[in-house]
Amino acid sequence: MKSRSQRASLSYLCLIVLAACSKHAPPPPPPQVAVVKAQSQTVPLERQFVGRLSPYYSANVTARVSGVLLRRTYTEGSQIRAGQLLFEIDPVFYRAQLNNDLAVLAEDQATYVNDHVTAVRNRKLLPIGSVSQQTVDNSDAAERSAAAKVKADEASVESARVSLNYTRVTAPISGIAGQQQVTAGAVVGTSTSDTGGSGTLLTTVQQIDPMYVNFTISSADLATLQQSQSNGSINLQQQNQTTVRIGLPNHTSYGTAGTLDFSDVTVNAATGSINMRALVANPQRRLLPGMYVTLTVNFGQQNNVFLIPQQAVQRDTVGAYVFVVGADGKVTRKDVEATNSLGNNWVVTHGLAEGDQIIATGVQMVREGAQVKTVAWQAPAAASGAAADSAAITTPAVSSPAAASGPAAAQVSAASSASAGMTQ
Repeated sequence: MKSRSQRASLSYLCLIVLAACSKHAPPPPPPQVAVVKAQSQTVPLERQFVGRLSPYYSANVTARVSGVLLRRTYTEGSQIRAGQLLFEIDPVFYRAQLNNDLAVLAEDQATYVNDHVTAVRNRKLLPIGSVSQQTVDNSDAAERSAAAKVKADEASVESARVSLNYTRVTAPISGIAGQQQVTAGAVVGTSTSDTGGSGTLLTTVQQIDPMYVNFTISSADLATLQQSQSNGSINLQQQNQTTVRIGLPNHTSYGTAGTLDFSDVTVNAATGSINMRALVANPQRRLLPGMYVTLTVNFGQQNNVFLIPQQAVQRDTVGAYVFVVGADGKVTRKDVEATNSLGNNWVVTHGLAEGDQIIATGVQMVREGAQVKTVAWQAPAAASGAAADSAAITTPAVSSPAAASGPAAAQVSAASSASAGMTQ
């Protein structure tokens, strides 16, 4: 009787266990995501380019006469002024040539004086019949020929004097004198009549304050900007009001902004781009000719656009899209147009409506049509850096789910709730 009672109790206990096992675990709560509300605004119209620096003035210093280079009179890499002596070429030949031309000039001047006196005397004797008309004509012709030869000699003297002056090579402009290309003792120039077109390059003088920054913009991008201005979506600034910020090769920012100085009206047939140029001050000589820099050009303003955090914009084969939480708490996908960025945000020009709740964090936890719980997204403080991100992840492990925030906290809270439901 006792064993029959024990068997009945055991059977009843098994039924209880089977009934408990047949109960399903409750579903996990919807994931928590941080959303940002879309608000249309006017933002700067900025574009990124790569540019190359060039000097404001650049002049090649060449030997304009032939001869042996005697010496260099400047310090390479130093600041020089226009007209300062840079090189000296052996002047012996050109001084001798000048002296010879001066002697020829003196001889012809003496001949002219004699012919002039003869012509004057003959003209006085003609009325009294002492000389013939032919004699007077001959003396006048000789006088004119002598005067012309004097003028030719004067031109030769001036040419010889110029050639002699060319042996003293001076700076054509003020600026920084570069490295010498030939040393003392070398023969420079091409001939005694060298005018500089094919003369030997001695050095280069460059003025680097201010500096030019050359870059290009595609004709398609320029046409898009002009079309957008015509329909009112952007406002372009005047050329002299278009600012240019420069990023140096070491990824630091150059403190002084420049202005757009030149925009070409011809499209390069090979590249389909248009040449543009900016002018920037360079008093400390941090910018050097030939240096490649990054440019941020502010062309004006964009109207009625949305600034969306970069992590919220996803891309696939279709294009850019975001996940939006509707009024019913469900996730929907919206395709957007976001081709340019501003700071840490994408500039979205099409695809969003005012007030859309866009998932900024927790995108990996959701899918289209899923139910989610939303909290307001907070932009991470620039000063916090990685420490703030680390604190947001580790805090939920030692605090209650109610005190946690952000997508990482939502994952921990949801996992804890699901685990508690399974153990009940």
